[in-house]
Amino acid sequence: MASALAQFRVEVSGVGLTQLPIAVAAFRGDDQSPQKIGAIVQADLERSGQFRAVDASGVSLDETSRPDVAMWRQRTADSLVTGSVTRLADGRYDVRFRLWDVVRGQDLGGQSYTVTQGDLRLSAHRIADFIYEKLTGERGVFSTRLVYVTKAGSRYTLWVADSDGENSQTALASPEPIISPTWSPNGLQIAYVSFESRKPVIYVHDVATGKRRLIANFRGSNSAPAWAPDGRSLAVTLSRDGGSQLYTIDAGGGEPRRLIQSSGIDTEPVFSPDGRSIYFVSDRGGSPQIYRMPASGGNPERVTFAGTYNISPALSPDGRWLAYISRIGGAFKLQVMELASGTVNSITDTSSDESPSFAPNSKLLVYATQQGGREALMTTTLDGKIKARLAGQAGDIREPDWGPFIKG
Repeated sequence: MASALAQFRVEVSGVGLTQLPIAVAAFRGDDQSPQKIGAIVQADLERSGQFRAVDASGVSLDETSRPDVAMWRQRTADSLVTGSVTRLADGRYDVRFRLWDVVRGQDLGGQSYTVTQGDLRLSAHRIADFIYEKLTGERGVFSTRLVYVTKAGSRYTLWVADSDGENSQTALASPEPIISPTWSPNGLQIAYVSFESRKPVIYVHDVATGKRRLIANFRGSNSAPAWAPDGRSLAVTLSRDGGSQLYTIDAGGGEPRRLIQSSGIDTEPVFSPDGRSIYFVSDRGGSPQIYRMPASGGNPERVTFAGTYNISPALSPDGRWLAYISRIGGAFKLQVMELASGTVNSITDTSSDESPSFAPNSKLLVYATQQGGREALMTTTLDGKIKARLAGQAGDIREPDWGPFIKG
């Protein structure tokens, strides 16, 4: 993989109502470190929407310091993070941190990592994950990864990046379109559609080795791959028997199995987290709407009713939410539906939203849009109050997919 030249920058806008005030002191040694660990941790926590950064300037602390809790309470911090980064004789780095409950004056623990320079950012994301889980009781997603596609000139690139958009690595570059990338449930592979053989065909790509295998190259188009939660099969859209219809196919390839017969266009399948249902888009009712059916096929039921154009379904891993794109007055807007109640909220003020994908803890969404005349990757909380722009990569940015939790 080649490193991306461009660096992303996180911009947070919007006001949350119940954010935890936290101070992240600059890590001792950050000045000499290629990555500013304290700043990365703080940006991660702010982007989650759960935290409000408290000014920690002018204070020199590390993980061995006993902080002046009265002073930090005066600064309105409920929590404090201190730490250090030290270059070792063998060129690796020793990263340490400690988390304090300022209100109670309690040491909430810490960890240390010995990492190569290339893994310094990952160590910062893991620190943010530790803090997030300790203070919210839920898993952090900062050490997970994104995949997305850019088009620059006539060149398409498939990127794998950190959850904050930084540290982009090229997984594939092609003069032909690459679309619909989607992570496997174990986070080791990406399925996507490539036009390099001058028609849409589906590949599964091993991220670590770059090796890939052809999954679907049937007559007509082969598109919209979606992994089953067990990783053993994919739902796909094939036109080999006429119109675009839904099939499942083994993750190693083979003969597809047709799920449903329809006179309309059926596409964009996604599995529910329990693997029992497939959500998909169909124009069988006269306009594109989202439907749900049993994963083995069967009678579909309509899920979206507002408006005449609803596409790009994404299910939250906790099964509670459905995100999708609606065309409203000519604009394409990100919507979030609570499935139990059917309540729908429009959570953006942009007009070219596309390709929503949930973080593995179901608390954030990543999507592509245009902001200020530029293509951008954005993250947002599900209420739309905290958005972060992951910008800086050259070219049209499109089709993000948020990877799963990484084991280990």
